Amino acid sequence: MAFYVSKSRRIFSGLNPKMGFLGTINPGSWSSYFTHNHASLSKYLRYPTTKSCKQPTLFTPHRFKSVRPDNQLDSMHSDNDAQVLNFPGGMVKFTSDLKFMSEFQEERIHCYRVLDDCGQPVSDEFVQIDEETAMKMYKYMVTLQTMDTIFYEAQRQGRISFYVTAIGEEAINIASAAALHMDDLVFPQYREAGVLLWRGFTLQEFANQCFGNKYDNGKGRQMPIHYGSNKHNYFTVASTVATQVPHAVGAAYSLKMDRRDACTITYFGDGGSSTGDFHAALNFAAVMEAPVIFFCRNNGWAISTPVMDQFRSDGIVVRGQAYGVRSIRVDGNDALAVYNAVRVARKMAISECRPILIEVTP
Repeated sequence: MAFYVSKSRRIFSGLNPKMGFLGTINPGSWSSYFTHNHASLSKYLRYPTTKSCKQPTLFTPHRFKSVRPDNQLDSMHSDNDAQVLNFPGGMVKFTSDLKFMSEFQEERIHCYRVLDDCGQPVSDEFVQIDEETAMKMYKYMVTLQTMDTIFYEAQRQGRISFYVTAIGEEAINIASAAALHMDDLVFPQYREAGVLLWRGFTLQEFANQCFGNKYDNGKGRQMPIHYGSNKHNYFTVASTVATQVPHAVGAAYSLKMDRRDACTITYFGDGGSSTGDFHAALNFAAVMEAPVIFFCRNNGWAISTPVMDQFRSDGIVVRGQAYGVRSIRVDGNDALAVYNAVRVARKMAISECRPILIEVTP
């Protein structure tokens, strides 16, 4: 035993010049090093804190403290002598009630709206938009619907091989795009042509892509409606469902590391929330505190599968809380509600370095 210990120490010492800052760690006192020597790591690590994306932070051993026996014993009683347990993730009170959490809440999550069914504001607690922006939003919603009609008919006539419309989701597309900045990165599914339209993609460029001619950005190598534009920070649509969701988290973490005043947004449907990529992405974003907006369009059907055949939860919004992600449900037919929700979500994502989940109902 002594032979192996002494040999491992010689090997570790020999690795010091090659391991950079890790080579300075004393193998005999890992926990004390990370607890008392954060300053020596600051010049090597650049992880922003949860409070601000502008300040660097460091690795901390908090998640490991709860498994130490001395901490568990010391934390059995709080200051007011209430019995608690230092459970992984934080303090938890004990209870003698054998009670399982219900699979359903007593009341479904409410849906945020600004306008009533007659188009009148239900309150004055929302950000007003100027007349020019309102007219632009209306113009692009009509343009998007007209473009969808023309291309859909062209597909039915056999002129193009594939097309997916955003009919009924015009407000979702345009209002969310209006609330973002051009520096924000968009990771779309295939019903977000309106976001690209708002950012300046022309009708001719849409036609070039759908018909796959030589003027198409992808040179005709992609299926129709698989738009992409580096100029407009709009990542190319992928046919595979929800693969863009973890991509958006990784890009958001990169923006955070670079201390950029921007976030990412990824669009997907209720069908996309039934994939493994969605769950991995939410957990990834929550743990790494990435400034990303998860924007779910829950129309109840995916492509052809109703939600009752997909899940039993109260939609998608409740899943955010399970992963520690701040969430909201919004009326997708209310352009002002979508605009306000995305605007506030963007501000929180960037200033607080946190992911946000928005579920909209077309």
